Amino acid sequence: MKKRIQKLDKNNLWHPFSQSKNFIDPIVIETAKNEKLTDIDGNDYVDLISSWWVNTHGHCKKEIVESINFQANKLEQVLFSGLTHNPAVTLANELLNILPNNLSKVFYSDNGSTAVEIAMKVAIQYWYNLGEKKKKFVALKGGYHGDTFGSMSVGFSSGYYEPFKDFLLESRFIPYPEFWNGNNEIEENESYSFEQADKILTENNDDIAAIIIEPLVQGASGMKMSRKCFVNELVKKFQNAGILVIFDEVMTGFGRTGKMFATDYLDVKPDIMCLAKSLTGGYIPLAATIFSQKIHQAFCDDDIKKAFLHGHSYTANPVGCSAAIASINLFDKEKTISKIKKISEIHKECLLELSKKLNVSKIRCLGSIAAFDLNKFDKAYGSDDGEKLKKKFLENGLLIRPIGNTIYLMPPYCIEEDCLYDCYEKIIKILR
Repeated sequence: MKKRIQKLDKNNLWHPFSQSKNFIDPIVIETAKNEKLTDIDGNDYVDLISSWWVNTHGHCKKEIVESINFQANKLEQVLFSGLTHNPAVTLANELLNILPNNLSKVFYSDNGSTAVEIAMKVAIQYWYNLGEKKKKFVALKGGYHGDTFGSMSVGFSSGYYEPFKDFLLESRFIPYPEFWNGNNEIEENESYSFEQADKILTENNDDIAAIIIEPLVQGASGMKMSRKCFVNELVKKFQNAGILVIFDEVMTGFGRTGKMFATDYLDVKPDIMCLAKSLTGGYIPLAATIFSQKIHQAFCDDDIKKAFLHGHSYTANPVGCSAAIASINLFDKEKTISKIKKISEIHKECLLELSKKLNVSKIRCLGSIAAFDLNKFDKAYGSDDGEKLKKKFLENGLLIRPIGNTIYLMPPYCIEEDCLYDCYEKIIKILR
């Protein structure tokens, strides 16, 4: 059976972020439970990256599975133009109760890239509806916001999109001041970023539609972290200049940073927030872009051309909304934030031990996210070093995907303490 699946896979499928020419036979995953994946041969793997950052409470969580089954037997899908349903309404209400109180309108889609695309389109049309044409965006260097053309435009500096350079929207990028334990130059780096932000505002203020930020943690560029005070001051600069602020919490949302949202650490509030990945606990594709009333009001008019003429076939899918409601409810039921706090404590303890035994640098941790950089290691994405190390981790029952020379852990919140300690012991042994 395994060979047949692998052969059909090789013949018929094109995998993401992979070079097809030298793509090895993939591991065939058959079942999953809590923090573990089991392949067709019965081998277990600890899912230390939450299956690309989506799985929060663990695999096959009873409450979410039951919610999906119940809703699928009641109403599986219906168009969302002119119709509505209880799961969509309930989820929007649940979200607005836990999001910053200036946000008031939820627009559903189906993945992080489209959540960002919607935010950018709305930002441009907001100004258009007010009689102004603003077409430029500002982002932080190294930020990643998705793979559609708008999101690529504000993520171009991440290094993934060279073939599409001539087709992207015009954007300006501010240097990202990385923070890690022992970075003694952080204040100097932040000052330089502020200088560059001021320069961008001086030269482009009348043409900037919005700035987009991954608050506190840049995911795909290598779990790079910034300080709260930096984000607060940067956002205030742009808001004082009358520019819209978009927070991309596709990765950081729903507990990853130790609070429900990274925004909860900050004094400032965004005009727009993008959510996806963990919105449903990692069970059904669903995304949401949430707007302030000020923005929504600019689209309310007798003229249909001022409406936001955008939609998706699966907008507000009832099954997805039901899964998201169940996932959000689990945070209170299982005191999930307390679980994340314990994971963070273990991360910090083990990272300290790891730093004494290995040639590593830039130790960093926030909530359930832990990361460090390997010295004397090929930094290129998809390098031979990275591929060999990824394979070695799998051979030892660990699902870890290095980003360049960065090793990061982002386990589901259900992971047992002994299991996480054991994983660190294996990581240290492998890297030594």
